[in-house]
Amino acid sequence: MAGTQSSVKDVIPDIGGNFALDEGVIEVLPLGSRVLSASSFGSSAWTRTARIRVQLPDGSAKQYFLKCATEGGQVMMEGEFNSMTELHKLAPSFVPQPHAWGKFYLASPVTHFFLCEFIDMENEMPDPVAFCARLAEIHLNSQSPTGQFGFAVPNCHGKIVQSNDWDPSWTSFFTKLLVSFFKTEIGINGPWPEYEQAFEVIVKTVVPQLLDPLQASGRVLKPSLVHGDLWEENAAINLSTGEPVVFDASAFYAHNEYELGTWRRETIKFGRSHFNQYLRNIPPSEPVEQWDDRVRLYSLKFNLAHMIGWPGAPFVRAEYVSLRCLVGSMDLG
Repeated sequence: MAGTQSSVKDVIPDIGGNFALDEGVIEVLPLGSRVLSASSFGSSAWTRTARIRVQLPDGSAKQYFLKCATEGGQVMMEGEFNSMTELHKLAPSFVPQPHAWGKFYLASPVTHFFLCEFIDMENEMPDPVAFCARLAEIHLNSQSPTGQFGFAVPNCHGKIVQSNDWDPSWTSFFTKLLVSFFKTEIGINGPWPEYEQAFEVIVKTVVPQLLDPLQASGRVLKPSLVHGDLWEENAAINLSTGEPVVFDASAFYAHNEYELGTWRRETIKFGRSHFNQYLRNIPPSEPVEQWDDRVRLYSLKFNLAHMIGWPGAPFVRAEYVSLRCLVGSMDLG
């Protein structure tokens, strides 16, 4: 029997390297499949990725995309599998088909994986018209299984766990999500009293002023399935069809406008044309006059996630300025 691997880097080598596929992955392939090759492919900040070529029992060839992770790998891989599965049900040509998730047998530390169909992609910005139409279809056609905000399992935004516990109140759900990421960010980048005071005002005053009206005065806010991390590194063009495709989801049922929060960040390539096209498919929620501030508020969560993944004072300062700007725009009297 083969010995255990010392780390995930031993299981999947550097880009271009071939490797022996772990039995844990082989077992979830279609019964009777023969592995033709397994080689490292692409890059990822928190995981190792590979392309698997197999011959199916009928003699046809098929390719799979494999992602694996060690620390926090179970939540990350199970969460991505469930996220992509729900999205694929609604938009099969927009989302690669998930196949399985599981655990390597011969890796130490413990390594989990996610397996889906392999799609040849071009890493270019998708056409705003087609992309936003597909995204809006998911937001409009999805139905929360509980009628509440949240998701069936925890998942990860990058490597940060989102608890996703069901909640009938969007204000409550988003507050818990935002506070959780803020506490993690403070733990990584260190305390800063002025920054923390500004955040306290955001949570206690700005969040309810902007989000409570969405479910007030008889308004009903539909929980929509969102991708959850929709920036240019998680979107591409399917080379076979020319159509947009998205991946690396951290999905949950949210206010649909939450999806646009990451587009508000200054470094993100999704811009005015994407906002405009999206709003042609789904107009702003009522109260319409608060749309811009709501999207700015949602962007704070994505800024926090960035500062957690890439620690550093400049990001903290940028976030502090954003907080002060949002606080200054509100009537706090």
